[in-house]
Amino acid sequence: MKRTIIKIDEELCNGCEACVHGCHEGALQMIDGKARMVSELYCDGLGACIGDCPVGAITLEEREAKAYDEVATIQRMIPKGEKTIIAHLKHLKEHGEVDYLKQGVGYLRANGIQIDFAQVHNHGGAGCASKPAVAPIQHSHSGGGGCPGSREMSFGAARPLTAGFKMVNTPAPASENLSQLRQWPVQLHLLNPEAAYFRAADVVLAADCVAFSYAGFHDRFLAGKTLAIACPKLDSNKESYVEKLKAMILYSNINTLTVVIMEVPCCGGLLGLAQKAVAEAGKKIPVKAVVIGVKGDVLKEEWM
Repeated sequence: MKRTIIKIDEELCNGCEACVHGCHEGALQMIDGKARMVSELYCDGLGACIGDCPVGAITLEEREAKAYDEVATIQRMIPKGEKTIIAHLKHLKEHGEVDYLKQGVGYLRANGIQIDFAQVHNHGGAGCASKPAVAPIQHSHSGGGGCPGSREMSFGAARPLTAGFKMVNTPAPASENLSQLRQWPVQLHLLNPEAAYFRAADVVLAADCVAFSYAGFHDRFLAGKTLAIACPKLDSNKESYVEKLKAMILYSNINTLTVVIMEVPCCGGLLGLAQKAVAEAGKKIPVKAVVIGVKGDVLKEEWM
């Protein structure tokens, strides 16, 4: 499977930090005055950082990508020095990637590579500073520290839809509905297909308008599942959607994929992208198609 990842020319990089601000996944950090990729796992390949670089030090590189390999990643980072390695391990910890963190630390120790491990073990979430911060994955839904628009979070249990907000001049309903959302973010461009919450998960791929149209979306389709949303008409770079769905199938080994779309013609493109991803992955997984009417009723629900 081909994957697009950014490539940094450190000779051209002038340390202006513009690309770091443009990387909403936190995969880029400034280390020793140079932009460094601290996590290929979280590079979404969109290239937003390219437009921010004033000296043309960043390009996109498309290459065949195997499943994410933490040992291989650590091996590539070792020549860049201790600061880069520590930044990478901190990034894994912030994102709750415990298994990869153990692999990385285990490799370093097994090969006698000394770094200040205390910086990693004592590290917690960071606030919004010179780069977009990503808080540790917690069973929490509140703002807390960090930049909540882009930080990755896993929730787990259902929560009141109004949780975390103060209701002003609004009477409390007799019984509050519970949100079934288990993770953040949800937009497919922002999602890492190898994140922990995708592993062996039942995934719902929903068109943007679905949750607004179908009142029972959370309880009927979202409970116990991991969510991705997209618009097949308005979103750009839809080929990256195919690649991300393929990665979920091949590397995260998702169990099922439920595609929920609206009855309007353009929405069928989302089902087409999902079917293309399954075909290119070459791995059969159950796919369900659900069509919601513009008046909010379920028109069709069937396994493909």
